[in-house]
Amino acid sequence: MTIQRSTPIGRPRGFDADAALENAMRVFWEHGYEGASLADLTKAMGINRTSMYAAFGNKEELFRKAWARYAAGPASYGAEALTEPTAQRVATVFLQGAVRSATLPDYPPGCLSLRASLIGGEDGQVIRELLATSRQETHAQLTKRFERAVEQGDLPPETAPALLARYVLTIANGVAVQAAGGAGRAELEQVIDAALRNWPPV
Repeated sequence: MTIQRSTPIGRPRGFDADAALENAMRVFWEHGYEGASLADLTKAMGINRTSMYAAFGNKEELFRKAWARYAAGPASYGAEALTEPTAQRVATVFLQGAVRSATLPDYPPGCLSLRASLIGGEDGQVIRELLATSRQETHAQLTKRFERAVEQGDLPPETAPALLARYVLTIANGVAVQAAGGAGRAELEQVIDAALRNWPPV
């Protein structure tokens, strides 16, 4: 007798975990962590709560998985920028990526990190700390890359790498805020062009 595996209780036949996670990411992106209700999430994912818990864990665990997907997808420009051969190219690719990510067609405008970091209650504190740590890590990575640029003569010796990294991140965050407020891609590209004109001359 052949024993057939049954579909777990609560999980619909044909359940697509990848598509469900993509939709959860979009809900968090649009509403932030605390603003995304379980009803919003399960409706977008096409599953019930039992299925969500079974496949992804609780809401916090689901967000962590959605955040990892976001970092590896729409926000992957950060890691890509660090591989550029010059410091100015690092900043250019980083900021251009921030504009693209904040203005992707069919996605919420702005940045998932900023939307999920908005001031809220205790329920979102762990997530806000997670995202703050992520931003600190990005700042540290950019700082290290700019330190190397100073050592290689790609940036002037008087350059403050940590301050320059903060400058790039501040522009990127401003891009996300402006996109969420309705600014278009072409307009934001002009903003980063203006910001890069202030790049330290070698």
